[in-house]
Amino acid sequence: MIDVRQLQALSAVAAEGSVARAALRLGWSQPTVDYHLRNLDRLVGADLTLRSTRGSRLTTAGALMLERGEEILSLAERALTDVRDLAKLGKIRLRFGTFPTAAARLLPGIASRVAELGIELDASLEELAPLVTRVNQHTLDAALVYAAGGYQLPFRAEVHTTHLFTDPMLLALPETHPAAKHASFDRERLLTLAGESWVMGSTPGDTLDDLVREVFAAAGHKVATAIRTDDYSVVLGLVAAGMAVALVPSLVSNNPPPGVALRPIEDPRFTRELILAAPAGPGGPSAAVRQLAEVVRRSISALD
Repeated sequence: MIDVRQLQALSAVAAEGSVARAALRLGWSQPTVDYHLRNLDRLVGADLTLRSTRGSRLTTAGALMLERGEEILSLAERALTDVRDLAKLGKIRLRFGTFPTAAARLLPGIASRVAELGIELDASLEELAPLVTRVNQHTLDAALVYAAGGYQLPFRAEVHTTHLFTDPMLLALPETHPAAKHASFDRERLLTLAGESWVMGSTPGDTLDDLVREVFAAAGHKVATAIRTDDYSVVLGLVAAGMAVALVPSLVSNNPPPGVALRPIEDPRFTRELILAAPAGPGGPSAAVRQLAEVVRRSISALD
């Protein structure tokens, strides 16, 4: 079985470029670092480091071991932190990420409700792609994310996802736009807006943008982008000014500015699924993450 000290030695060598400097970094003797590296080599049956007069570097096998090993070290440190916090403070801290649209309406309620359960959130706001990356890297304990149009987010196999809510998308039009007379839009009616300028997201990896491009491309149209922004207040302001049309989620539709017409889209692909994603072991996500998922559901329901 892997000894955590073996992974610490490998990580330090990768960071410092030599066994001697790795020993200084860890506060160990050089023979101790050598000992753990040799034992790890024997355990996997391959050399994980290459040494020369210029220092040490990882082999391909070593790089793979380090990638997996960093996750193990992170989880081990996380376990110690959680148990220490619970023992000292009676609380568990979760590193929680969410995208700004959800944070604006949901985060205060989520934080308040989980506090009653003895869970403290270390919350960060980021766009979709960085949230997916951080969950995959185990630097977040959980993240509220979304996927649209049947697109799958690129989570690693060990990431557990829980569906929380289906958020219908709405078409935002200037009230003066001729198409605003329609009560709703199916796909054919949506395609009549092919010549319009659209507001698109500024962060790559947004599945809603991919869906819009795909629908218009299938009909031989290319979407013209007026501006890119991830701020829906800016999106609605641009629509109100008559500069563009856009898709907006129902979560931000409670108080649109004057001059904006919001219309439902009848195509079922034009929804976004809110998902709680969390790194998980064979037994699934932790009890704290399961509690967080239920709290997020209740917070969404409270918006109705």
